[in-house]
Amino acid sequence: MIRFGTLGAARITPDALIEPCNDGDRAIISVVAARSRQRAEKFARQHKIIEVVDTYTQVIEHPCVDAVYIPLPITQHHEWTIKALRAGKHVLCEKSFAANAREAREMAHVAVESNRILMDAYHYRYHPIFLRAREIYASGRLGKISSVHAAFHIPIDDPTDIRLNYETGGGVTMDIGCYPISWVRHITNAEPLSISAEAITGPADVDLYLTSKMAFPNDISVTTSGDMRPDSAFSAIIEVIGEQGSMRVNNPIAPHLGNNIELTINGEMHKERFTKRPSYHYQLAMFLDAIDAPTDTPVHLLTGPADAVQQMIVIDSVYQAAGLPIRGLK
Repeated sequence: MIRFGTLGAARITPDALIEPCNDGDRAIISVVAARSRQRAEKFARQHKIIEVVDTYTQVIEHPCVDAVYIPLPITQHHEWTIKALRAGKHVLCEKSFAANAREAREMAHVAVESNRILMDAYHYRYHPIFLRAREIYASGRLGKISSVHAAFHIPIDDPTDIRLNYETGGGVTMDIGCYPISWVRHITNAEPLSISAEAITGPADVDLYLTSKMAFPNDISVTTSGDMRPDSAFSAIIEVIGEQGSMRVNNPIAPHLGNNIELTINGEMHKERFTKRPSYHYQLAMFLDAIDAPTDTPVHLLTGPADAVQQMIVIDSVYQAAGLPIRGLK
């Protein structure tokens, strides 16, 4: 039984950690701290968390904590991930992993140094719909691939949302547009050779909408977009075009709310639907497998520290291409 401590009472925590823990008998939430004791106690009552402590330091140093979940504002990921690793805890860190690639490299280094598991929480990567999409892409059934497009759009209409604040690592690319960037990297199993980007900003240096164009190996043209403008319509798709057909992956972000892959080969289209078990449950299972694995046969995390660093390198490059400052380096 892996005992988690969680830093904060973030809105994502019930979906990303508490419900997956409650779905099995391999992990439990033992300890929580939040910005205030009152907030932490309310959260603990709601979710039957065993113990409340006053500070994040008390969580990561708690003797009844084996792993730490970090859903804090992005600009706090670097500090608390490193502190948790050095306290001997495994870490499941929400995306975006860090404010920038330099921070990500330091976090990855400490994970190796401390011999602890560190996972970047791109949960979609472990769900059967995305595994199947990768299988189709790699199979050659679509013929030579010419283009890939990925988009995640969801409206944000709360002016106090921390995603609208540069100082907390805000910007659509850090919280929403990071998914399409990860999708295209992982479905192609490649990295961009060149990047151009355009953004629409709201608050200073905070991208509300950002679209990128990337050249990938084998002459593949890739576009991504993230949109959190208040009038944005929900969209979560990956589209792949090849000489023999096309593939559209619908809702890889939240497949528990409905999903399918539309595959068209030589003019004939059929759909594949997948389990509605939430992707967070698959993510937790992989994290626990990595912790439990024997040292001589480690589990390869699909979103481990090396991939997290590469993801932040691309995000930094996208911001630079759009003429915006890299988060945390302004």
